[in-house]
Amino acid sequence: MKDKSQIIIVDDEPDFRELVSDYLEAEGFDCLQAGDGAELEKIMAKNQGLDLILLDLHMPGDDGFTVAKRVKELSDVAIIFLTGAGDPVDRVVGLELGADDFIAKPVVLRELLARVRAVLRRTKKHYLHLSKHNRRVRIGKCIFDLDAHKLFGEGGEEIKITSMQFDLLKAFVENPNRVLTRDHLLETAHKQDRNPFDRSIDIRIARIRKIIEVDPKKPQVIKTVRGAGYIFVPE
Repeated sequence: MKDKSQIIIVDDEPDFRELVSDYLEAEGFDCLQAGDGAELEKIMAKNQGLDLILLDLHMPGDDGFTVAKRVKELSDVAIIFLTGAGDPVDRVVGLELGADDFIAKPVVLRELLARVRAVLRRTKKHYLHLSKHNRRVRIGKCIFDLDAHKLFGEGGEEIKITSMQFDLLKAFVENPNRVLTRDHLLETAHKQDRNPFDRSIDIRIARIRKIIEVDPKKPQVIKTVRGAGYIFVPE
């Protein structure tokens, strides 16, 4: 089965861009190329369906950190940094800017492919439409509309939810396939009036499961991770 994700390769070396583009396109991806951050931004302005950016960290002019910071202000697109020898400081800064992974140059193409697929499995837009233009997400048997602050059932009917339930659902859909601790969820849902000994998060998750799960007793969408918290598993 071919991948249909759209990837843009941002690097100041045309031969490298062409090599990576040819390889990924042979694996079924749709690839675009940019020589620097300015060119990337022009392409992004015309393409709302980008799934992943392969971004060289050390380019003439604006470096990858500067470019990534601007990108993250405009989009939630995934970013894999292409780095040199692997400076741990670079990794820390990159993670703080929202990088999803790092690949050291010279790139091993088969490793690159595996990393790309791994990141896209976590962030694939076909199940998580969180662009600034379309923020409707399937969550179990429901559709969650972040902009309208509404939840809709299978037949399109609106399901009434509390503001706290909205905050919890929002936290999950913005962090797919990531374990969220009870403390994090309490911080999200209770805001300023959080009680550090409050265990009501389990009750609130149980109520949400009754709404979104096909079988709340055997949850498949919001799963419990024993000793850690909860995880949202998109279809």
